[in-house]
This record gives sequence, structure tokens and C-alpha cells, in this order.
Amino acid sequence: MNAPSLRVERLAFAYPDGHQALYGVDLRIDRGERVALLGPNGAGKTTLVLHLNGILGGGEGRIEVAGTPVTRPHLAEVRRRVGIVFQDPDDQLFMPTVRQDVAFGPANLGLRGAPLEAAVARALEQVGMAAYADRPPHHLSFGQRRRVAVATVLAMDPEILVLDEPSSNLDPAGRRELAEILQALDVTVLMVTHDLPYALQLCERSVVLDAGVIVADGSTADLLRDAELLARHRLELPFGFAVP
Repeated sequence: MNAPSLRVERLAFAYPDGHQALYGVDLRIDRGERVALLGPNGAGKTTLVLHLNGILGGGEGRIEVAGTPVTRPHLAEVRRRVGIVFQDPDDQLFMPTVRQDVAFGPANLGLRGAPLEAAVARALEQVGMAAYADRPPHHLSFGQRRRVAVATVLAMDPEILVLDEPSSNLDPAGRRELAEILQALDVTVLMVTHDLPYALQLCERSVVLDAGVIVADGSTADLLRDAELLARHRLELPFGFAVP
């Protein structure tokens, strides 16, 4: 019961072409924490995220999700516990209706009947999309599709929710609505983002990854006040934005 949601120890990984993407990454995220993963393009953020549910493997080091090692014998359980919401919701929505999309994951785990219906209803309610259950996903706005993509993951009752650039391509209202939904969720969150104000709004803690190494880990507000740190790792606040 005391195991953190995520424990990464000495994770190193090189692609087949020889490119070394990660160099001994250590990261611990406790249950209920909300952590932003920041860094420039090419820092290794996507490589790290794809290790969390075993899409990538074969490197050095160890990863555990709620005490379960991310190894081949445990991949089915790990992939239930690590819910990844990709940047483009259309990568996750492919069924004729919203309800069927949200039901797909838990149904594949063997959930049937009333328990499946309850899981779908709960997930859609959490993201404010219950009224759209019978709509085709492609008839929804981009922001609504992103919320449905979050619901497809929540229906699996994950240990940790991993969000890849959740605010990208959202208008101001959609950005605010998604933030309110994420703030209300009772789940551990790892948010990969270039949107520093969104990181400040949603995550008390941030980790900066650059060139395959964690170079900073601390309070989001403290890190964003460090102009030298931001400049060194190609991170920029919007013009005129001041960290309180």
C-alpha cells in the first residue's frame, strides 16, 4: 500500500540507430501527486513516457507502477494502470459512438453487463460528456474529443494518468474546461507539456528533462521563477506572464 504510483530507477535507453535518449533517469511520483514533465523537443520526454507502459523496453534500469514491475509478464496489468492520453484524440477514438469508445478498454479486460455500463457512465460523468454518449466521436469538437479520450482511460480505473500536451489546440474555454476536469480527478497525474502556465495551474511539482537527464525537480512555481534555468533548457513563459 505504500508503493508510489511510479518509480523509475536508473532508466537508460538507446534506439537501434545508436541514439542515446535516456541516461540513468530516476523519478518517483507518489500517489495523488500531479507532476509536470517539462523540457525542450528531443529531451527524451516521449521516450520516457513510452517506457511507463512497456511500449518501449530493452534498456537498462527498472520501472514500477504501484509496486508492479514493468516487465513482459506484467504488461497487461501495467497497461491498465498507466492511462496515456495522447496529444491527438483521434489516435484513441475509433468506434461508432462515444459510449463504445469508452467501453472498449474495460470490455477487453472482461468487464460485462452492469459493471461495464457503470464504468462507462462514471468516466463520462467525470469529464462532463455523459450527454454525448450516443454521439459519433467525429461529430464532436476537438475539445470534446479530448475529454472523451480522457474518459476512455478513466474507465480503466488507472493508477496514473499520463497526459501528452493536454492543452494543445484548445481554445481558451476548452483549455479552462479541461483544467477544471483534471483538477477534480482523484488520480495521480503526469503531464507532459510545453505550456508552462498550464503546468503551474495544474501541477504543484515539475520535473525538467533535457538531453535524457533530469536536470531539475521541484516546485513548479520555483522552477518557473528561475529565468536562467528556463533559458538554459529552451523553456519560455508567454510574453508578459508573471509567476505569482
